[in-house]
Amino acid sequence: MKRFFTAFIFFALLIALWHFGRDFMVHPHPWWDAMAKAHAWWPAFHKWSPILAPSPVSVWEYLKGAVEDRTIFEALWVTTKRLLIGYVAGIILGVPLGLFTARFKWAGDTIGLIGLSLQTLPSVCWVPLALLWFGQTETAMQFVVIMGTLWSVQISTDSGVRNVPPIYARAAQTMGSRGLHTWIHVFLPASLPFIVSGIKQGWAFAWRSLMAAEIYVTILTGFGLGNLLNYGRDLNAMDQVLGVMLVIVGIGLLADKILFSPWERFLHRRWGTVKA
Repeated sequence: MKRFFTAFIFFALLIALWHFGRDFMVHPHPWWDAMAKAHAWWPAFHKWSPILAPSPVSVWEYLKGAVEDRTIFEALWVTTKRLLIGYVAGIILGVPLGLFTARFKWAGDTIGLIGLSLQTLPSVCWVPLALLWFGQTETAMQFVVIMGTLWSVQISTDSGVRNVPPIYARAAQTMGSRGLHTWIHVFLPASLPFIVSGIKQGWAFAWRSLMAAEIYVTILTGFGLGNLLNYGRDLNAMDQVLGVMLVIVGIGLLADKILFSPWERFLHRRWGTVKA
């Protein structure tokens, strides 16, 4: 309860700072200009346009209107559908690939090196390639999301297997475990804390990849959150831009708190990698 009140007070102060800071930027007090004219060392202040600095109330009104006309729900459904399809595909491809690169040294030195290189590539770099290969289609969106997820999961799986204590494998071998059985029943479960961390990181990369794709690509089959963000920019509707950004941030926080954090704590306790 104490943590809740601490967070509540912090965000309440943050919103108050936003409100009063916005008022000062849009309507600066006359004494500021007087001080700037009277003293050369006093910084001059150029007031902001109210359009470029929306208040918390205007952002709330946009979100309220988007909920009432279901615009935000339709965009959220389109984005979530694209994200989940590409994200799950990236995990399905990334985990076996990580096990493969961990199992064979030559694979780690070749495919693993490619994965490490491609993970550092900004997600937006995949968008032009996807458009040239697949055109303005859902396949292009899925490709960008998969490439944003795949290499993060592959690298974490590889690292997880390599960090499994060798005594686990030796103990399993003394009980008759060999080959694929050892990998499925020993290495894979023991590396799960690393894999889940990689899946969590892959979620973040998938979000960024999809937002970049939706901002730059308009597909008639559906308009997602990234498209709403881009339309807000085109219309100079900063309340829409900030509102959609808050929705994106909120979804990311919910995914972390509800899905990933509990699994991470459980797996770390299960395998003794951190204190319970």
